[in-house]
Amino acid sequence: MLPWSTSVAVRYTPFVTWALIVVNAIVFLFEQSLPPRALDALLVHYALVPARYFNPEWALANGLDPGNYLPFLTNTFMHAGWMHVILNMWSLLIFGPAVEDRLGPLRFLGFYLVCGVGASVAHGLVNSDSLVPALGASGAIAGVMGAFMRLFPLSRVVVLVPVIFLPFFFELHAFFFVGFWMALQLMQGLAGLFDSNTLGGVAWWAHIGGFAVGWLAIGWLQLTPVRYRPPQPDEGRFGFAPDGRRRRKGPWS
Repeated sequence: MLPWSTSVAVRYTPFVTWALIVVNAIVFLFEQSLPPRALDALLVHYALVPARYFNPEWALANGLDPGNYLPFLTNTFMHAGWMHVILNMWSLLIFGPAVEDRLGPLRFLGFYLVCGVGASVAHGLVNSDSLVPALGASGAIAGVMGAFMRLFPLSRVVVLVPVIFLPFFFELHAFFFVGFWMALQLMQGLAGLFDSNTLGGVAWWAHIGGFAVGWLAIGWLQLTPVRYRPPQPDEGRFGFAPDGRRRRKGPWS
């Protein structure tokens, strides 16, 4: 299932969401331009290698500073392949604008970065002996999805499912779509605790950690009113209220 659009109205241009997509794309293209040896060096130093922090002797023996925590952030702007970056940036494009609209650009940027770091911490704690560089924005985007689910649980997510060669579109409530996605992450993450062969190279606990941080942080951020006017009743998309709920009575209800 691929999310295609949402029913939540957006009042302001999502400049930060677009900027994050551009930065991720530039970093990925830079990675692609590097020869293999230079790319390996980049990954070791700027992707997240958990053993660097939980096995300092190994880190020092390999020329890595265990006191440098920058990779907990920088890895979230790196990707392993075209499909990795495309799917991540597509998800950010779908869910990011509505969350940015409700938080404002600066708070959304801080929120996104905190979710990314939280995802990295969760991955590192669960995979403390791993020598494999972890990278990708999916943990930060999982935080955005967690915030979206909490802010707009009854909004609709239009989902694309390819049936043979034909695209099939249908609507799901946000709490169901994001909740189902999160349940899959939990199942895979818990399975990986007992059988490392089930991990399949996916940082499941980064997704889980990022989602948890996003879910919790958006509740705290909502305690401070955004300095923007509230959405007007007529600003929702056709057939939907501004928060993405389907209208029940009339176009202005």
